Amino acid sequence: MARKISTIPKAPVGRILINSGAKRVSQDAIDAFTEILTEITEKIATKAAEISKHSGRKTIHESDIKLAAKQ
Repeated sequence: MARKISTIPKAPVGRILINSGAKRVSQDAIDAFTEILTEITEKIATKAAEISKHSGRKTIHESDIKLAAKQ
């Protein structure tokens, strides 16, 4: 079985879940959470890129990220 490469490191994701109150976290839960986070962050990044392009810039600014996350 081929190993799936993740953009977001799994160890910090596991720590986020544990810091949120979980006593133990399964590897499947970490994998699922990582996949969902990746999908959400890719949508925000795409929207932020559209916002910066619409503003006539090539650089994504903090405000673009915040605006994209609100939408």
